[in-house]
Amino acid sequence: MLLSSIIASPKVLLQLCISTIHCIFASVFSKVGSWTRGGCKDANSAVNSKLDKRIDQHATTPTSVNYHFTRKCNYKCGFCFHTAKTSFVLPLEEAKRGLTLLKEAGMEKINFSGGEPFLHDRGEFLGKLVQYCKLDLQLPSVSIVSNGSMIKEKWFQKYGDYLDILAISCDSFNEETNQLIGRTQNRKSHLDNLYKICNWCQQYKVAFKINSVINTFNIDEDMTEQINQLNPVRWKVFQCLLIDGENAGEAALREAERFVISDQQFQEFLDRHSSVSCLVPESNEKMRNSYLILDEYMRFLDCREGRKDPSRSILDVGVKEAICFSGFDEKMFLKRGGKYVWSKADMKMEW
Repeated sequence: MLLSSIIASPKVLLQLCISTIHCIFASVFSKVGSWTRGGCKDANSAVNSKLDKRIDQHATTPTSVNYHFTRKCNYKCGFCFHTAKTSFVLPLEEAKRGLTLLKEAGMEKINFSGGEPFLHDRGEFLGKLVQYCKLDLQLPSVSIVSNGSMIKEKWFQKYGDYLDILAISCDSFNEETNQLIGRTQNRKSHLDNLYKICNWCQQYKVAFKINSVINTFNIDEDMTEQINQLNPVRWKVFQCLLIDGENAGEAALREAERFVISDQQFQEFLDRHSSVSCLVPESNEKMRNSYLILDEYMRFLDCREGRKDPSRSILDVGVKEAICFSGFDEKMFLKRGGKYVWSKADMKMEW
């Protein structure tokens, strides 16, 4: 009876079809809408739970993190691969919030770098972060990489207790070579600062480290005598690295091609310094993907394609999600000796 009445009435049939289509679309859009609004809690939480488990399974623990909180620098090193593309620096409390998220995710070591980290607020911003990481977050290791030009003794007096390692970048023990490279400001002596800071580190119980980038201007230099005299806990020796958009390519602020050396040249430099016990070599292969790098927005930088592709900020999506896009090679991190005795309390130093 019902079927015959429907067939007999095209108008009823048309209304039924329209009603059915409407119900289907309403159901679909209702589910989509409820997902975006946080509805369909059972189904949505199940999906989120599976997603969280997948992220947990693949997420790397950020054991050691390099936070480049500023890109500004007072030097003009020709091979620099983290250049002043912005002048942005996070507000102090936001930076602290990000560092807290990293600690909660498993961070044990934080390294502050730049740019020149002592340039912003004359080192006060940096000092407050160092103090927060050691005193409030209780991190085993807090370190800094600096060119040394902006460091004053009063900074050590105020913040030295909270710092484990201070690395000073020095590529040559010849002032003219440093000038050619661009590791200088207004003809001031880079080496005078280096030796002065080495003494302050000894005085204020901070482990002293030296970083050197080996390039066409210093490839033939023998630094054995000076390194042994300064006696750093580590002498990190890097092969000059090209990064598209930083020191190579059309959008780059530096043109580092003229600084690049071959693998063989780098090995010859290492062989010349094989007697230096604190030497830690890092070729392009070891270096490129073995660092967890956070930029000034607290985004992880993926260097696998020869450039720096940023993740979303950990302040927006959290550490576990952002770190999946870091391109981090944990095996290479361990192979290059990325994990070592990095707390000054464990170094058994003779101050």
